[in-house]
Amino acid sequence: MKSSISEPEVTLEIAQKLGLIPEEFEKIKEILGRTPNYTELSVYSVMWSEHCSYKNSIMWLKTLPKDGPHMLAKAGEENAGLVDIGDGIGCCFKIESHNHPSALEPYQGAATGVGGINRDIFTMGARPIAQLNSLRFGNIETDRTKWLLKGVVKGIGDYGNAFGVPVVGGEIYFDDCYNTNPLVNAMSAGIVKEGNTVSATSYGVGNPVFIVGSSTGKDGIHGATFASEDITESSADKIPAVQVGDPFQEKLLLEASLEVAKTSTIIGMQDMGAAGITCSTSEMSAKGEHGMIIHLDKVPLRQQNMLPFEILLSESQERMLIVVKKGRESEVQKIFDKWDLNCVQIGEVTDDKRLKYYMNGQLVADVPAESLVLGGGAPIYKREYKEPDYFAKSKDFSIDNIKQPTNLKEVFNHLISHPSICSKKWVIEQYDSMVGTKNMSTNKPSDAAVVNIKGTNKAIVLTTDCNSRYVHANPEIGCEIAVAEAARNIVCSGGEPSAITNCLNFGNPYSPEVYWQFVGSIKGMGNACRKFNTPVTGGNVSFYNQTSIDGKVEPVFPTPVIGMLGVMPDKKTQTTLNFKKEGDIIYLIGKSKNDISCSEYLYSYHKVKLSPPPCFDLNEEFEMQETIKHLIFSNIISSAHDVSDGGLLVALFESAMYNGLGANISSDDSIRKDAFLFGESQSRVIVSVSPEMQDDFIEILATSETEFSLLGEVNGEEIIVDGESFGKINDIKNIYDNVISKIMEKN
Repeated sequence: MKSSISEPEVTLEIAQKLGLIPEEFEKIKEILGRTPNYTELSVYSVMWSEHCSYKNSIMWLKTLPKDGPHMLAKAGEENAGLVDIGDGIGCCFKIESHNHPSALEPYQGAATGVGGINRDIFTMGARPIAQLNSLRFGNIETDRTKWLLKGVVKGIGDYGNAFGVPVVGGEIYFDDCYNTNPLVNAMSAGIVKEGNTVSATSYGVGNPVFIVGSSTGKDGIHGATFASEDITESSADKIPAVQVGDPFQEKLLLEASLEVAKTSTIIGMQDMGAAGITCSTSEMSAKGEHGMIIHLDKVPLRQQNMLPFEILLSESQERMLIVVKKGRESEVQKIFDKWDLNCVQIGEVTDDKRLKYYMNGQLVADVPAESLVLGGGAPIYKREYKEPDYFAKSKDFSIDNIKQPTNLKEVFNHLISHPSICSKKWVIEQYDSMVGTKNMSTNKPSDAAVVNIKGTNKAIVLTTDCNSRYVHANPEIGCEIAVAEAARNIVCSGGEPSAITNCLNFGNPYSPEVYWQFVGSIKGMGNACRKFNTPVTGGNVSFYNQTSIDGKVEPVFPTPVIGMLGVMPDKKTQTTLNFKKEGDIIYLIGKSKNDISCSEYLYSYHKVKLSPPPCFDLNEEFEMQETIKHLIFSNIISSAHDVSDGGLLVALFESAMYNGLGANISSDDSIRKDAFLFGESQSRVIVSVSPEMQDDFIEILATSETEFSLLGEVNGEEIIVDGESFGKINDIKNIYDNVISKIMEKN
């Protein structure tokens, strides 16, 4: 179909420039029965991009468990996962990446990532009540990383604070592999009452289609395609592919969307995220097995002379597509007028399952809706994968080849001063953690964020977790650990793990070694999710996270971030990580191993980059968590804190620092002292017990299959191991709290 509107002549070369391969170009011609015009080709290029179609990942994603006892919406059914938390309340949650935009324009890249993930929540009729983020940066001493960190943190803080949803948790890691390509993963969770949810669907011939919210501009055009390619030295030329956000407009859109969701006026509603109008019209139509006629000249624009493909592909923020029941238009219009937002009918639903886009009365694109979406015409690929050379080399590691330092206090100081382990106070203070709702863990530190559900005895428990160093060492075991640690953090906080969302950050999927990492991670995630009965509700795949400079391409560490939701049926079970009083007895639940593999101690202190993941057994982890649950629900323990990055001594300090209470412990003579203090073998939790509860504690542990050992007691103002002081708590805390701020202040 030819258009009289001036646009490039379609050739294979043009298709390849838009990210399509020759086979895909031929398939488009086969679907249409002709050569597409430039507008149609642009539509396919974004919808068949990796970012939108998951063409290189969907085959493996389908192997993940999606069923669970609390599921209300399974993965792929809606914009986000929906879990029943009881009392007629559902929790809607999801995590997504905004890595490539943040690498070029960190402030807007991160801000619009926050805006987009929140729209995924409230487009389903849920009110966002909590945000988390998982961030990865390169060497913090470099000017580029400082620039990226400042921009990303300010973008998240400014947008989230203005929008009015608290940031309740998250994680930040630093490694040279992220020097050029940071990872910015944003998670949001919202609450919705039963019966108030909205589906992202379209049906009913003649029902009007409205665009609501902000006007459309040229920002973000081909953003989905940009997110599906390598970052190179020329990527800065693609700044127009970075969207621009307005949190105040989003706040208005939130209130208007939730208000209209409570009426019976709408058929379906969907956020305009990646690929904008193209994505929302195609996905809603395909789901409802209908078509649409869309008049692009009716779309409210903020820039003149926009071409049809620019209007279709724009990723301007704070916009929704709504299908309204015919005859109810004025009711919807009234609501959006009240909130001073655009609400314009741009089309109507048809029964031919085709998307027909018009500009000033001229048909500029005509495509089958089904052909654009996953499970329809979008391609699905089975990629080759092979074990990388480094994997075999990592197995050669032996602890016996590492000389144990004579000064272990120096090691401890190194670890608490490491940017990945130290306090993230510099970051956290830029976020509002209390706005809008009560974040129960703000003043009561716990391993996961605990968020109050007003008007109930319940809370939700949220965390994001992934140690990408472990995943790089062994993708299957590393991803099992990521799920296990997320569950462990929720359990240690007094919650029950319920379901996960994921953000899968990898390099180029056409690299067999990278794809091997991806496949292994999916296998590990599936293993662990089935064990903990935490189905996968959805998420995001982000490939092409790597750098190409002077012809050398290096992928980032495989980083499958796990966002986990837990439920706390009774807020009385909330458990914190801090020691409560002198004289309490400190125990280790789980067993320390003679293992320093993949620890931060080995990696950054000894600078040994290749080693296997730390000791881990999924069944042992599950039994240990069941024991922790029993102790918490029986009100036996005073605190619980998992042993993770930095090992036992770092975890011990983190439990001690909040109340300035010291600890006096003894090491395990059966293993090396550096392994005991700094090793990161899994399935371990430090708990404190009041002397009055010690007999009950021992009785429960004696009847379980979980190993435990006496460490020592809460005592004094220092951390003492085997009679040696590792420093006063307040002195250590002063270092721990100010590492990042001092680095960021350097010129």
